[in-house]
Amino acid sequence: MNSRPEGAGPPESGASEPGAPKTRASGLESPGSGPTAPGAPRSGPSGPGTPGPSESGTRGSRPLGSRLAEWVSGGLVRVFLIVVGLFWLVPTIGLLLASLRTPQDMAADGWWTVFTEPSQLTFGAYETLLENDDITGSLLNTVYITVPATVLVVVIGSLAGYAFAWMEFPGRDWWFLGVVGLLVVPVQVALIPIAELFGGIGIFGSLVGVVLFHVGFGLPFAVFLLRNFFAEIPKELLEAARLDGAGELRLFTRVVMPLGGPAIASLGIFQFLWVWNDMLVALIFTDAGSQPITVALQTQVRQFGNNIDVLAPGAFISMVIPLAVFFAFQRQFVSGVMAGAVK
Repeated sequence: MNSRPEGAGPPESGASEPGAPKTRASGLESPGSGPTAPGAPRSGPSGPGTPGPSESGTRGSRPLGSRLAEWVSGGLVRVFLIVVGLFWLVPTIGLLLASLRTPQDMAADGWWTVFTEPSQLTFGAYETLLENDDITGSLLNTVYITVPATVLVVVIGSLAGYAFAWMEFPGRDWWFLGVVGLLVVPVQVALIPIAELFGGIGIFGSLVGVVLFHVGFGLPFAVFLLRNFFAEIPKELLEAARLDGAGELRLFTRVVMPLGGPAIASLGIFQFLWVWNDMLVALIFTDAGSQPITVALQTQVRQFGNNIDVLAPGAFISMVIPLAVFFAFQRQFVSGVMAGAVK
């Protein structure tokens, strides 16, 4: 016998008395909930087809950039980049192996045959190179041009960059705009006027003229780069040094130069590589006694087309010295390039 005590409330909507038909109590449905069409997924957190919290968090909330970065950092992409790097190194490796072979072997077959016949390798080409006065003299001329041009650009550019960043003088901003405007002047425009100027003062065809040309065209970029870097130094640091009695020169040498080491190293590498690999300026402003290695190698090709036993080692030496300088200062170069990227 089914009975309920008096005063008891109505049965819960989810419960039914035994034997009673299962009906839905009217008025207890939530707003907007109606009969569901056959085959449609149920709404609600537990219905089929609705992702759970973890699934929606990993798929829906992750941006496309993070997923692409995760895919790019995979092992397959690293293998692809290594293969591309090896293909870029093929000309360098081929030049090195060609410089270690005799002219007869190079005329007979390609440089890749040394992997099957290692007995072809010899240092005879480098011995011939050291006996060639034109190549050895031009290599020294390259050093005499590159080192002064790099040092002068770094020193003058550092002083000018500090002056434009922290010293007050009339027309400072206008002078800096003029320096920045010189960046857009191409080298080819100034070749003939400067050649006439150097000829008038008697330095055309000498090492001094080439050095001055490289210094003049390297200073605008140097001043622009170092001024922007020095301007990021905290003002409080410089004021504290001034309160301690430091003058401008002492402030520059003891505070600014150590803090600007990465940027100065980057500038030095850029200038060294540009001057060492230059051929256009050296071809115009040098003579037979002052030509660098780039012009000397071009002269060897023009006069002796089959002089490969001199060209191959000379070209490799001309290429490996800038690479050695770059790798020696790689850490400072990366620090200078990334300076200011993270605050």
